[in-house]
Amino acid sequence: MYSFFIWIDADSCPLPVKNYVIDMAKAKNLNVSFVANHEISHPKNNPLFKMIICEKKEGAADNFIFENAEKNDIVITRDIPFAGRLVEKGIFVMNDRGTVFTKDNIHERLSERNFNLNLAQLGLSEKNASRYGNRELKKFADCFERKTSQLIVNENFSKKN
Repeated sequence: MYSFFIWIDADSCPLPVKNYVIDMAKAKNLNVSFVANHEISHPKNNPLFKMIICEKKEGAADNFIFENAEKNDIVITRDIPFAGRLVEKGIFVMNDRGTVFTKDNIHERLSERNFNLNLAQLGLSEKNASRYGNRELKKFADCFERKTSQLIVNENFSKKN
């Protein structure tokens, strides 16, 4: 097992992403923690996977991840304000569509989110904007593969030195 963790904000994570991460974790021996306020389907009796159930309070799962994620961990979340907190902490954050949140783009992403929320409140938002398919999963998988491979190489290199 590697020292870094993959944290999944599991309440809203699409099933294809969860399944992909599970398959990759098994293949690469990666630690994965699913964090939610209720039980999420996950591999049981496998030390690579943990299910962390938080209180049913607003932000409880986010707060747990925030308090426990460390440098070199990966957090997967759709929650842009939460992603902003993690970026400020120096944590690698991506969403289920392969978008990486950084100090350079998080403020723009927050502005887009707020604008879209305002449109939705006015009844002007586009329907079907949240459709998730093979194209979105491929973009996620490519990004996830790049980052996990980079972390594995870095960790293996640092062990040799």
